[in-house]
Parts: sequence; structure tokens; C-alpha cells
Amino acid sequence: MTDTPTRNASCRCGQLRIVCSGEPIRVSVCHCRNCKARSGSAFSAQARFPADQVRTEGEAKLYQHAGGSGTLADFYFCKDCGSTLWFLNRPELDSYAVPIGNFEPGHDFEPQFSVYEDRQLPWVCILGEAIERYD
Repeated sequence: MTDTPTRNASCRCGQLRIVCSGEPIRVSVCHCRNCKARSGSAFSAQARFPADQVRTEGEAKLYQHAGGSGTLADFYFCKDCGSTLWFLNRPELDSYAVPIGNFEPGHDFEPQFSVYEDRQLPWVCILGEAIERYD
């Protein structure tokens, strides 16, 4: 018997799902313009899992977009409701980043990293003594 945690996430309509086993590689918040636009909020928050610990279900559509560094990312979203459920950064494609708001309640994720803080809105405050911060 294993005690490996399994966490489930889904799009708004439930057609697209992702199951992540084990602990995430990292949990982070990002203040870059692309993540703000993707999340529709002042920042994004996501948990990254190794690709071999992830299983997807349902039909996803793909959108590729280049970030500020010019590196492409693959964004997978529901063909029905349009929710982005995961993304993979190129060229590695070795981990799935899943917005933490898509996970079922009880996931217990807390950010370990806050990136692009130089772009953070002045009224946002990411709290936590153990959070690594990067501009």
C-alpha cells in the first residue's frame, strides 16, 4: 500500500481532467504579463509535476505562445469551456504546470517561489517567510 498523494484538477465544465501523483516539483506565483493574461488576475499560481506523474483525460486544444524570453510554451485548454488546465514550457516539456485554482479543494499547495516581482501590482502582497523571490 502506498501513501502517494493523488490530486485531481479539472476545467470548469469537467470535460478535461488531470490527475497528478506525488508531490509537486514546485509551487509558484508569477507576476509576468503573460500569466496575468492567462489567469485573468493580478498574478497566477501553479503547481508543477513531473510529466511521468501526470495523467490527462478528455479532449484538449493546444495554444502555443512565446513568453518575454522568446521561449514557447504549450497551453492546453478545454474545447468546450475554454479553461486552461495545464501548460508545458519548451523545450523541455518535462513537467506539467497546473493552475492551483483548478484542483479539487484540499490540495494544500503553498507557494515556494514568487517570480517577476518587479511586475507585481503595488496592492498585491505574497506572504510567507520561506518564499524565494525573483525579479
